[in-house]
Amino acid sequence: QVQLVESGGGLVQAGGSLTLSCAASGRTISSYTMAWFRQAPGKEREFVAGSHPSGLGYYADSVKGRFTISRENAKNTVRLQMNSLKPDDTAVYSCAAPRNGRVGFLNQINHYDYWGQGTQVTVSS
Repeated sequence: QVQLVESGGGLVQAGGSLTLSCAASGRTISSYTMAWFRQAPGKEREFVAGSHPSGLGYYADSVKGRFTISRENAKNTVRLQMNSLKPDDTAVYSCAAPRNGRVGFLNQINHYDYWGQGTQVTVSS
């Protein structure tokens, strides 16, 4: 059973930065794509960023150039560095992992089978 636990959310002013962490247990992440999604109030969950097993990151257009995803396989952890935050970035951010054997540049909700409980990010104007 894969478990994902996010941390690092909070309240920040527009233009500020936050770093989210996702600690995985139950399997190692080194061979799998990992991703961050977010859901704002009244909106559907959306893809934010993904980390391919090769180490390459890929991003939604709305965060490209501002967010950076990284992984530390030795600690089974994925991080999301968020800079130049905007009020529109306010959401619950969740970490996601696919089922065994699924890799690639996955950016759809149905590509992922395991989800963390989420961490709230609030950006004030």
